[in-house]
Amino acid sequence: MVMIELLVVLAAIFLGARLGGIGIGFAGGLGVLVLTLGFGMTPGTIPIDVILIIMSVIAAIAAMQVAGGLDYLVSLAEKVLRSNPKQVTFLAPVVTYVMTLFAGTGHTAFSTLPVIAEVAKEQGIRPSRPLSIAVVASQIAITASPISAALVMMSGMLEKYQVSYLQILLICIPTTFIACMVGAFVAQFMGKELADDEVYQARLEKGLVKLKGNQKVEIKPGAKTSVVIFLLSILAVVIYATAISDTVGLIENPVLPRNEAIMVFMLTAATIIAFWTKIDTSAVLNAATFKSGMSACICVLGVAWLGDTFVSNHIDGIKELAGGILTDHPWTLAVVLFFASMLLYSQAATTAALIPSALALGVSPEAALASFAAVSALFVLPTYPTLLAAVEMDDTGSTRIGKAVFNHPFVIPGVVTITVSVLLGFVVANLVL
Repeated sequence: MVMIELLVVLAAIFLGARLGGIGIGFAGGLGVLVLTLGFGMTPGTIPIDVILIIMSVIAAIAAMQVAGGLDYLVSLAEKVLRSNPKQVTFLAPVVTYVMTLFAGTGHTAFSTLPVIAEVAKEQGIRPSRPLSIAVVASQIAITASPISAALVMMSGMLEKYQVSYLQILLICIPTTFIACMVGAFVAQFMGKELADDEVYQARLEKGLVKLKGNQKVEIKPGAKTSVVIFLLSILAVVIYATAISDTVGLIENPVLPRNEAIMVFMLTAATIIAFWTKIDTSAVLNAATFKSGMSACICVLGVAWLGDTFVSNHIDGIKELAGGILTDHPWTLAVVLFFASMLLYSQAATTAALIPSALALGVSPEAALASFAAVSALFVLPTYPTLLAAVEMDDTGSTRIGKAVFNHPFVIPGVVTITVSVLLGFVVANLVL
């Protein structure tokens, strides 16, 4: 019976992967329906706090986008890339990493990918090199962002192990950033030089490759203000979460717990942005970041609920079967997270589905944090939106997906980046905790 129930879980995940995008959340709900009404299992816990945090953060980000804040950040990113264009392979991941770190969503990379491709072309650099590691950096930075759903979720899980919010950031930010730079070093040697690429030469002869130069983007009057307000709200979240943590203890018995504080700060930021910059709040509903964020909410709801339903009903058997392996060889958790995230297409969904089970099986907080970056293997299957956008925006044809599906330029930099991050994570986590 357990095997049949496991097949239901896997079938739901497979169906969700086939549907794509928000479909993984839909299929998760279907799986819960089959497990509960079909097999009499007790429904698992719904990660309500995480979903509400995602909604609150996305509300603030979308308000900033409508106010022109993202356009302003992209203009700054272009200045950084053009300041030393020959080093675009290293600067590109820095730009996408930092933007994701502060925005809490990797979808901010969409607006910077065209600039990265353009700068690379101008320098005669194969665009697939900076584009591949830029996409990977935008994904792995989720596990280091103070306001990402995945990291907030991880923080909540580790709180009872006396691991503070600040300690998590001290581990995740340096390890993932250094790993991205190692990935960039590897990426700069990938593929033929642009001038020697047959596909590029063929497209060049047909007039399919064009140089657009520096694109002037009109910055709205309230754009800079919206960015400042949003960044101050993130700073407030970090300071408050640190102050109320048990390890720091500046505020004892806080009236406002951490999760609720994040929601309040983010909604307050959205309010101030809307009032100060006089945006049309109805436009927030149509913002690209708002739509992607609401999709993430459904994905987390369905997948996390499905995973917890199965695990909570079989926790004793799972401990007996896999507990020893994970505690004796904690690095295997990173492998499990890597392959799970390939299918779940969400760092938050993978975290919600597997980290609680790993901790329940006896995995140490240090091992869980070290393996955390592995939930970012969204680049393996060439179907993730930012990956597809990078392919589409490179008119040289260097960023292409091979017939074997997995032979595309994102795999090697991505695997290297995650591997380095996990290895560094085990070292740094044992020093910090």
